[in-house]
Amino acid sequence: RLVGGGAIVRAENREMIRLLEPPLELVQEPDWEPGAAAILVDCGPEASHHLLNGRDVQPVAVIDHHLGGRRLNLPFADLRPKTAASATIAASYLKEQALIPGERLATALVYGIRTETSGSETHYSRLDRSMLAWLSRYANPSWLAEIENAPLSREYYNDLVLALQNTFLYDDAALCVLPRAEGPETVGEVADLLIRGEGIHRVLCAAAYNGDILVSVRTEEESDSAAELVRRTLKGLGHGGGHAHRAGGKIPGAAAEKISEAIRRTSRSLARGFPGRPAARNSTGRPP
Repeated sequence: RLVGGGAIVRAENREMIRLLEPPLELVQEPDWEPGAAAILVDCGPEASHHLLNGRDVQPVAVIDHHLGGRRLNLPFADLRPKTAASATIAASYLKEQALIPGERLATALVYGIRTETSGSETHYSRLDRSMLAWLSRYANPSWLAEIENAPLSREYYNDLVLALQNTFLYDDAALCVLPRAEGPETVGEVADLLIRGEGIHRVLCAAAYNGDILVSVRTEEESDSAAELVRRTLKGLGHGGGHAHRAGGKIPGAAAEKISEAIRRTSRSLARGFPGRPAARNSTGRPP
């Protein structure tokens, strides 16, 4: 069984599911059979949001590329933080076993690698480059174009306008805190957009959604770690993690006082990221 938790929210990802019809079960409460063996992919056991937490099921293997994964006492652990995508690792298994992927699977794997190398997360290892070239022989470029240009809802543009109105610049960092968002994908997509701004090297975007606070962090400088910044910012409030230049997190069931504390802590974390007193202004140049 290929099982995933949560919802698929990004327009591109929803389009991928529609076009490629992967055999993926999205579940909230897995009905594990007694003695089930679980393999975690693109997620480590130390993460706080995967489907095994709170259940009497132990992973027998982990295949992951995220930062911060510790060495695990498991029958099989393949942890490659210098690899751009877990899709690359999965593709390498296929090639090693001389298994040719079908058109749908090859397209999905190429899309997965390209998604993980978007924004400032542009590092490709030798294996990433090799697997992209190999998979491209079998992938459908027309499907990839459809996925990457998926139609966007009107609510998406409402969120985008609100986000730009609530973005403030602190020297080379951008801080965007939204009182609400129509969809959970907003924080990540706004962060991806802001980090492309000229002279912006760090971004933190947060939004209230269904009683939670969702957070996305982006960094551009090689010396920065988005994963560490989001963990430090949310310590004691929620959980988060990710990559060197792209990370996210959540404050579950956030009450009003937690929201205020998160905003204060966010501002302090951003201010510590560079020398001198930050000069705050919103995205139009006006002071907040």
